[in-house]
Amino acid sequence: MIIRAVLLKELQKRFTHFPVVAILGPRQVGKTTLAKVLVKAWRNGSVTHFDLEDPEDLARLSDPSFVLKSLKGLVVLDEIQLRPDLFSLLRVLADRKPLPARFLILGSAAPELLKNSAESLAGRISFLELPGVSLSEFVASSKKSVSVCLNARWVRGGFPRSLLAKNLPLSQEWRTSFIRTYLERDLPQLGINLPAITLRRFWTMLAHYHGQTWNGSELACSLGVSDKTVSRYLDILEGTFMAFRLLPWSTNIKKREVKAPKVYLTDSCILHSLLGIGDQHELLAHPKCGASWEGLLIQEVIWHLRASPKELFFWKLHSGAELDLLVLKNKKRLGFEFKLTNAPKVTSSMKVALEALHLNHLYVICYGEGKPWALTKNISAVPMMSLKSLDIL
Repeated sequence: MIIRAVLLKELQKRFTHFPVVAILGPRQVGKTTLAKVLVKAWRNGSVTHFDLEDPEDLARLSDPSFVLKSLKGLVVLDEIQLRPDLFSLLRVLADRKPLPARFLILGSAAPELLKNSAESLAGRISFLELPGVSLSEFVASSKKSVSVCLNARWVRGGFPRSLLAKNLPLSQEWRTSFIRTYLERDLPQLGINLPAITLRRFWTMLAHYHGQTWNGSELACSLGVSDKTVSRYLDILEGTFMAFRLLPWSTNIKKREVKAPKVYLTDSCILHSLLGIGDQHELLAHPKCGASWEGLLIQEVIWHLRASPKELFFWKLHSGAELDLLVLKNKKRLGFEFKLTNAPKVTSSMKVALEALHLNHLYVICYGEGKPWALTKNISAVPMMSLKSLDIL
């Protein structure tokens, strides 16, 4: 079992301020496991758990108002997206004074897809998005060497069952099953009725665009559908945590900047499965190797900085200068470049970004472990395993 102590502490903190806390993330990312750890540490009364995929629990909630009003302590509602009608009731229960119960809800869809949640529970709910297992969490919970952990996390991704499988074939088998279940069962449960083969084709095409700027017209032409349709497909993958968009940063300088977002698949294991990449040797020889590395490190930086989507951007000029990641947090402008090498060098593009974006500092995240070192003024090289030691905010 991988210990996610930081997330547990954050979850407990949020319950001191909100009557309802939601853990959101893709299926099988560890939401239920984290909830069980919280339950074991819960000291404020009894705990009642409802799994909304269990017919018996659904039967218990045939009259939800009668059942939930009588409960005290902590109430856990797992797979809440299957019962969006409960949100209006939770609003009433969360407003009681004194508050006899707090509610932990787990969901596999973003608030935008959980109908009525954001509106009916506004001011009463805190959303905690659960990412895949970070490299630092994996290293802390593993007896393997840092280099073995790094390569395994990159190839196998952050889903616990893929990452912790006994061998690579079992990891690949789990991923294949996950993709099929997501398309054939999970999306229909959310009321998204699309042919599985169509969305699978789009998803695979999107994998080939991983780390590139969004070109909806090109994808629409390849699929034989409209631009609006492929945008909807992307919204679905993003709303179920399978993909994410990195927005472009626009400055006032008189230069032509890229305005379209970059698109990434959220987890490297899904990316590699859709691209037909098996082991590390195949990954290193694949054209999307660099983009896969970039996507992995973006997620790691987000994890270590606890950055929200509204604080994250990329920057690129049509002339070629670019910055992989710009983080605006705590009144600082931090730049990040990601290089699959042990010995990164300063490039002219880095210098342009440093000056044009008025960065406080630019970090070049590279492969391996060891202490960070200065490349030049305001530009540092940081081995991936040293990210956790950076105090940059």
